[in-house]
Amino acid sequence: MKNFLSEFPSIDILSKEMKGYSFPAYRETNGHIHTPYSFSAFRALDIAFKMAVEEKIAVLGINDFYVTDGYSAFHKGCLLNKIFPLFNIEFIGLLKEEQKKGIRINDPNNPGRIYFSGKGLDYPFQVGWIQRRQLRSVKRESQVQIRAMITKLNQLIIREKPDMKLSYEKIKKEYAHELVRERHIAKALRELALTVSSSANEQLNFIENLYEGRKSKAGMLNPNALENEIRSNLLKSGGAAFVEEDENCFLELKKIIKIIIRAGGIPCYPVLLDDPSGKCTEFESDNEKLYNSLKLLGIECIELIPGRNDSAVLKSFVEFFHEKGFIITFGTEHNTPEMLPLTVTARGSVPLDGSLKKIAWEGACVIAAHQYLRADGRQGYVLPDGSHSIKQIRELISLGQMVIEYFLNKYENETGNK
Repeated sequence: MKNFLSEFPSIDILSKEMKGYSFPAYRETNGHIHTPYSFSAFRALDIAFKMAVEEKIAVLGINDFYVTDGYSAFHKGCLLNKIFPLFNIEFIGLLKEEQKKGIRINDPNNPGRIYFSGKGLDYPFQVGWIQRRQLRSVKRESQVQIRAMITKLNQLIIREKPDMKLSYEKIKKEYAHELVRERHIAKALRELALTVSSSANEQLNFIENLYEGRKSKAGMLNPNALENEIRSNLLKSGGAAFVEEDENCFLELKKIIKIIIRAGGIPCYPVLLDDPSGKCTEFESDNEKLYNSLKLLGIECIELIPGRNDSAVLKSFVEFFHEKGFIITFGTEHNTPEMLPLTVTARGSVPLDGSLKKIAWEGACVIAAHQYLRADGRQGYVLPDGSHSIKQIRELISLGQMVIEYFLNKYENETGNK
């Protein structure tokens, strides 16, 4: 449970040891992946580490929903594979006023719902007892909804196959760690269909009957697409097994931010940006308004999943917020069944240019510096109750780059791979 950064030398010694070192302009980073501790394309963390090594990812960030249960395994795996770890977390909150007004934030389908991340949390993870109680309550309520969905789904299944059903306990044991999510249910249902018959046609007929006669566009030979289709047709709003989330499933944004700060992290807004038709949500439709809204909330850190975005739109947006002095990171999520590369690209697998990679690298360096300072019992990045400045960000970028390069050299030397 000991953070490797707690054994790093002081800033003065670190500076002396890295004096004369030639720093690269940037390295490949991915600051946002989900792991099997929430839901992930990775069946095991070792797969993520293997891919990261093959793709020369220098910095990788764990970013599971509600839980930090994967931190220990992530910490250990990153050290073994010489990858610098970032310790993050993600929440789903609710802005009630925006919900009443029909304003979508960064969920394209649900007005008022907000996804929100914390970056560079302390490892080991620690919060106050009030925050622990809030987290337990949100996780508990989310599983109440999941159990209700499974019950409704079983009612549909029994109609077709009276001797078959899904079990929350079995789904949790076979597919999840701590929390069962919709995607786990979809995976379990797809695999249940495989036991109906040896015939792919009969398996698909079983699924389509649950769809109440709608034809599948995915088919049994494309498991990833089928799981997404099951989730969309049965578990989302309008689906026969949909159960609306109780408001207790969500925390207020102020409480989320407080949890992140108490856990030593940096509050970070995940930007959805443009969809395939070029449209943005109401909250994100104007860069200047979004900037002012985030500043009012004390947020000066954003992250993007560029694979969702047009490369030109992405570049314009990122440059706008970079000029405003925001910390910016990129990731791939890997929160769907599809196994995509860890190397961050824009929509259509369009490579990012050097300037975007450098901005993402600088963002990762700030978080690395923050984690380093926190591990030494210091403040780290100045949080929303204090002032920020470009000068502070530049200093943290330099420190973080030094910390990451020291880490990469230290572990290469120790394993004789330099």
